[in-house]
Amino acid sequence: MTVRPIVISGEPVLHRSAALVTAFDEDLRTLVDDMHETNIAANGVGLAAPQVGVGLRVFVWKMPNDDGVPESGHIINPTVTTSKVPQGRPDPDEETEGCLSVPGESFPLRRAERSHVVGLDVDGNRVEFDATGWFARCMQHEYDHLNGTLYVDRLDERQSKKAKKAVRRNGWGTPGHSWMPGVDADPFGHDEVEDADDAHAHHGEHDELAG
Repeated sequence: MTVRPIVISGEPVLHRSAALVTAFDEDLRTLVDDMHETNIAANGVGLAAPQVGVGLRVFVWKMPNDDGVPESGHIINPTVTTSKVPQGRPDPDEETEGCLSVPGESFPLRRAERSHVVGLDVDGNRVEFDATGWFARCMQHEYDHLNGTLYVDRLDERQSKKAKKAVRRNGWGTPGHSWMPGVDADPFGHDEVEDADDAHAHHGEHDELAG
């Protein structure tokens, strides 16, 4: 398994819809394994293939949940449907997201409380489950990546202005920017080792919740 660079907002692959996977072969298995390794090295909870520069409809996750879904998993060619997004402004203390492709930044965003996820595994077997709470948020975030949408694209007007300023301040928004998990400093300032409960709580504030 290999840790791959994570591309940053402005890289074209992040801003277009990813292609359906048609070949369930060793290359796909290698991609999934590398994505898991990269996600772990980045202290992420989820990672989509476009974030490692591959325009295919694949994402992985590593996140505790209360839904009976394995803490670590992957899905190929997924469809994610959701309950209705609650009205009102997001709570900055409870609904703040981050993204490994907008490293070191975080902004509040309201998401649906439930997600229904259907797709395939690397062997072409059907995968289907329901997700709730932060796990549902992760599924929505990663699915957005497959459709060329970053979470900052969904922010309300006030937060969107802040996000655009952050992109400009960091010199992003154009192709050619990336960072290497395990080599570059962790942009979200994680400790090297976190237990699962601490990681889950921390991800709610600052971490990658789907790509």
